[in-house]
Amino acid sequence: MHELGVVFHIMDSLEKVAEENAVTGISKVVLELGEVSTVIEDYLQNCWKWAARKRALFAEAELVVEKLPAVTWCDDCEKTYPTVEHGKICPYCGSPHTWLLQGNEFNIKEIEVY
Repeated sequence: MHELGVVFHIMDSLEKVAEENAVTGISKVVLELGEVSTVIEDYLQNCWKWAARKRALFAEAELVVEKLPAVTWCDDCEKTYPTVEHGKICPYCGSPHTWLLQGNEFNIKEIEVY
């Protein structure tokens, strides 16, 4: 379960930003999580709850996860399609010349502070 390491990385990064901006508490963190990222949201939420109790800055912080759909681009027919539903082969032209356009992201989108 690498989600705990991910949570520690997020919190470490936000602690630095909070210190630079004299923030004493974070009430909400919004993450963008790609549909085909390797992070499992339930595990992430559980790790967040555990780690937030250990760090004063995050004691009241809610974690909100916004899912980003996985979308693949086909170089041959220049169309996009849902990755999870169709995989690597383009459903329009059958081409394997495709690449993931979005869906593996893991971004801190916003934070809400006291």
